[in-house]
Amino acid sequence: MRTYYRGPDALLTDDHFIWRTPSSTRMFAVRELRDVTLVRGEPTGSSVAGLAATAAGLVTLTVASWSIAGPAAGYVAAAVAALIASIVVAARSSRSARRWSLQGTYRGMPVLLYSSPDPRVFNQVTRALRRAIEDTGPTQPARGLAVV
Repeated sequence: MRTYYRGPDALLTDDHFIWRTPSSTRMFAVRELRDVTLVRGEPTGSSVAGLAATAAGLVTLTVASWSIAGPAAGYVAAAVAALIASIVVAARSSRSARRWSLQGTYRGMPVLLYSSPDPRVFNQVTRALRRAIEDTGPTQPARGLAVV
């Protein structure tokens, strides 16, 4: 039995593709996979409306502090607003990872074969699956790996 990929969340041999998630383990026979496609997900993270609301609130806080308590309080409020804005931007960029997925047909049913937010690991699993599908030979038609 040839092993194409062995990692913490997936195992791919010439016979089976196993995806281990925290809640379940999914196992697929490589010979029964059809129409495997790569799907690039949308970035996760906060919305633009949330960032706009945060910015508007920070500007309002700064203007109110300046007009009520004077320039010293206004400068402090501006510094706090800049700090909060940088934290929000840093948090948003760290959460804006795409989730990559492999989808296909298994025994006539559409299934999610694999998913990962880490592009390096996802590409390793994708290449291994492509090799496993190619090595099983031409016994099954229309078994390529397409990109959507």
